[in-house]
This record gives sequence, C-alpha cells and structure tokens, in this order.
Amino acid sequence: METRRPTTPEAEEILGLYYPVLDHGFVSLVDYMGSDESIEHAARVSYGYGTRKRSATRGLIRYLRRHLHTTPSEMVELKFHCAMPMFVARQWVRHRTASINEYSGRYSLMPLLFYSPDAENFSLQSSVNNQGREADAAPERLYGDAIRRWQEVRASASRAYAWMVQEDVARELARIDLPLSTYTQWYWKIDLHNLLHFLTLRVDDHAQWEIQEFGRVMAGMLKRVAPLSFEAWIDYQVCGDKLSRMEIEALARLLEPTEDGGLAVRGDRDSLGFDELREMGMAPREIRELAGKIRRRKVPDFDLDLSRFRSAEDVAAEMHEAVPGNFE
Repeated sequence: METRRPTTPEAEEILGLYYPVLDHGFVSLVDYMGSDESIEHAARVSYGYGTRKRSATRGLIRYLRRHLHTTPSEMVELKFHCAMPMFVARQWVRHRTASINEYSGRYSLMPLLFYSPDAENFSLQSSVNNQGREADAAPERLYGDAIRRWQEVRASASRAYAWMVQEDVARELARIDLPLSTYTQWYWKIDLHNLLHFLTLRVDDHAQWEIQEFGRVMAGMLKRVAPLSFEAWIDYQVCGDKLSRMEIEALARLLEPTEDGGLAVRGDRDSLGFDELREMGMAPREIRELAGKIRRRKVPDFDLDLSRFRSAEDVAAEMHEAVPGNFE
C-alpha cells in the first residue's frame, strides 16, 4: 500500500540495514517519522505538501537552526537499534532526552561479545586532559600485554557466567561480574532537535573515540533522513561556534562594517595582544579557546559506505553464535 507519510528515498534505501561500528557493534535506522518538509510544515502550521520550492524550505530550516528555534525540529523522530560496549552505553545515557529499551540480562542470555580497541586507538592517559587519552598510540609491547590481560579477565568471567547459568543461578545474578567491555544493545528513539544536541557533543574531537564512531554513523543516517537540517547543523554547530561578549568585542576592535555591507580590517588595528585581551576580561583559557574558534574548520565527511551495511539476519546470527552452545 502506498504511504502518505513523508519519506526520503535515501533513508528508505538503508532502513532496517545494519552498519558495523567498532569490532562487534552496530547502528541500524529502524524507523523515522518526518523529514525536512515536516519541519517546515510545523513551523508554518501548513498542510500544503509540495506547494513551496525547496529553496524556501532550505532557507527556513537554516533560519530556524541559526536562531535556535528548535520546536519544529522536535516534530521529526528517528529510531535506532544499536549495539555498543557497556562503558559506551553508560556515556550514551547521560543524554536523557530519548526513549530507550535496553537488552535485558535478567531475561535473556548475554551474547559473550567483548570490545577490544585496535592498536591505533590504544593510548596512554593524556597529560593535559584528565578524562582523555594521548593522540599517539601506546607502545606495541604494552598493547600486547593489555590484550592478554583483557582476554584472561574475559575468559574467566565467561566461564563463571556459563557455570552459573548451567547451575540455574538466576540470570540477573549470573551476569553481575561481566566486564564493562561486554556488548549490550537497545532501541533508542529521539527527536531531531535532541539528536542534533547529542551528535554535536559526541562527534566532537573531545569526546571518547569509541562514542565518536557511533556518532559519525548516526550522523550519516540523519543526513539521509533530513539533509537540509543536517547541512544547517554542520554549518552552525559542527563547524560554527558561539561567541561571548568579550570575544565579540575583540572582533569588533579588529573589524568594521563597510558601506556595501561587508567587513574590513580597522585602519588603526592589525592585532590584539594577550594583555589587551586580558584587560577585556578574558581568562587565559578563554583566549586560547577564542584562537580555536576562529581557526578554519574542515567540514567532516559523514557519508556511509553502502557496501558495509549488513542484513538483520546476519547480525542476528552473529549475536546468536556468541551465546555459548550449552545455553541453547
């Protein structure tokens, strides 16, 4: 039966397919409600599908995003099926603006899949960021030792879990010593406004690399559902930034408007020194952050490789095989 719902061909192409993330994780766009046009209709309280040019839709969506008029974007929703290590899931649920239903280890047997970072993403503790890692990989010898120790812990936890299940220990107790590297999964439904907030934080370079990987895949799926909203988000949030009063004052001292509506460097200015910025009320860290804000930013590429998508049946088979045979 032909649907009357607003759809996008690009989203329909990937609907229900699974995109791999990390070593055993995935993201699937299970369903979506609405599109860029739905945002326009909500903003204009309009029922006239196809009555406006796409350029008008784009202009309105960019205006709404630029001025943070976010209610219309709450009319679009996306539903994902995701699998991720438990430590990533605990970061993920800090965003409390979604509907979520997680795999139950009290009811179902846990697939014994564990996350291991590859050598490139195994690093020492950052010397400048208490909650991050160094950019360079750790020595290969240390990585090998860490993998060996992780494998020992996981093998022991898996044996204990299998033994307790065989002895008919309650599943809610048998699971309690499984490590944070164990994969969990959930259905996660969120509106577009809150999804963009989530993605802004989680595709940022300061986020943990593992959750960045999930954010990048979800951004690629969003691009297929609402490409105009995606474009505005890239321009105003990902590659844009906010300015404080002092930052605006600093730029105003360097630039002035021209008669033709442009901007020009003020004739009496070619720079602002550190001390002058301090006198304007900026802390040293704020000065460093201002330098970062005006740095040219590379537009990220969130396009997904369609050849990497897997079927639901393939993913289900992998999960099933990860449940030890004596559980069946």
